[in-house]
Amino acid sequence: MQARPSSLPARWLGLLLSLVPFVAAAERPVPPSFLLILSDDQSWVGTSLAMIPGRPDTASDHHRTPNLERLAAQGMRFTDGYAPAPYCCPTRRSLQIGQSPARHEYQRDRTGWPAVYRRQLNVPRLLKAADPRYRTAHLGKWDHRYDGISPADQGFDVSDGVTSNATGGGRDAGGQPERDDPKRIHSLTDRAAAFLAEQARAGTPFFLQVSHYAVHLEIQYSPASHARAQTWPPGRKHQLVSFAAMTHDLDAGVGRLLEELGRLGLRERTYVIFMSDNGGRPTLPGASTAGPGLNHPLRGGKGTLYEGGIRVPFIVAGPGVQPGSVSRVPVTGLDLLPTFADFAGYRGTLPPEVDGGSLRQLWLGGGVGEVRRPRPHLIFHQAIDRRAQTALRQGDLKLIKHWTSGQVELFDLARDLGEERNLAAERPAETAALLRLAEAFVAEVGAETRQLGKAKDD
Repeated sequence: MQARPSSLPARWLGLLLSLVPFVAAAERPVPPSFLLILSDDQSWVGTSLAMIPGRPDTASDHHRTPNLERLAAQGMRFTDGYAPAPYCCPTRRSLQIGQSPARHEYQRDRTGWPAVYRRQLNVPRLLKAADPRYRTAHLGKWDHRYDGISPADQGFDVSDGVTSNATGGGRDAGGQPERDDPKRIHSLTDRAAAFLAEQARAGTPFFLQVSHYAVHLEIQYSPASHARAQTWPPGRKHQLVSFAAMTHDLDAGVGRLLEELGRLGLRERTYVIFMSDNGGRPTLPGASTAGPGLNHPLRGGKGTLYEGGIRVPFIVAGPGVQPGSVSRVPVTGLDLLPTFADFAGYRGTLPPEVDGGSLRQLWLGGGVGEVRRPRPHLIFHQAIDRRAQTALRQGDLKLIKHWTSGQVELFDLARDLGEERNLAAERPAETAALLRLAEAFVAEVGAETRQLGKAKDD
């Protein structure tokens, strides 16, 4: 039997066939969205949320952050959440690619690495590969430093461009600390809210990273927050009214974004992650030095691989996350890219350089479960224009190697959160085993182990 000729002209038939992939994509369920709120230099104990429930010393005794408390009540707080680095720039790069700074910022081939970074799988590329409907935005502090790479270069659809500390009123900005838009919190939140509204209208999934300039120096605050903070009793640990006011302004920005998600009907399909880029500063201009320390009960602060430099507030809320839950499993910002891949349905294989693992099991399992990473430990490293140090945490044990002096320290964080007792001499076998793991990783990735210049502050 002879086939009947098509009643459609060939050109119309071709057009219809070309639309099939788009129709199929439209029929797929919309994957979840992600809102990452990144604070700057915020201590693990820099909020009014006790990071370990039942331990008041793991919260600020002066600052008030009701919206972060609300976010934790809606979702999960991680008692052992870590930034990838104790400084800003390496953490911000690491969040994009899920890789330890030992592989990039502190590489022996540091000058050659940016060319690799420009083509690596990162959050925007991964999400768009998982589903081309994803829209991605980076608003606020980018601060990639020396190589001029922009958010647009890295695949973001919307961004504020190549911004730095100075953009948000950095340490040397000068002027009056009292501002109508302190650290650009209000204008940054306005732009984020506009992006959320656009995605709500379009029905598109999104990734939005809001990188705040607060609470980095210089200190800025709104008149209203400063007036409130003046009425709060000073604590033994924290008494600086101006810094408490800036922290309160940051918290207000977080609260506005939570309200926008609810108003726009996005809350039920959006995961909200809050964390800091590194630990808090050990000193602040005008702060008392008579108390137990700004990061107490943690040792050290920004710039060191002691807990005060890398342990940070880490909170997540979203669909399937049990309200008011607590996870004591150690997690890191390196885990975010694999987590997004898991939730977005990314079908590719993650590059072997990715050092993190998916947190899906924890988020949906009440904070209990396993994070499967390429290595069963967390590792931190810095060198070049930083103090040359490597730290490794496996279980409750944490090892730190100071490359310049050769000193090795071992701490049991379950019994010694403040890292006061060095167990290296008492437990030589465990110290040697962890040291071999740390040194092997540094050698494998080709990281620098020298401080080649004067340590600088950012």
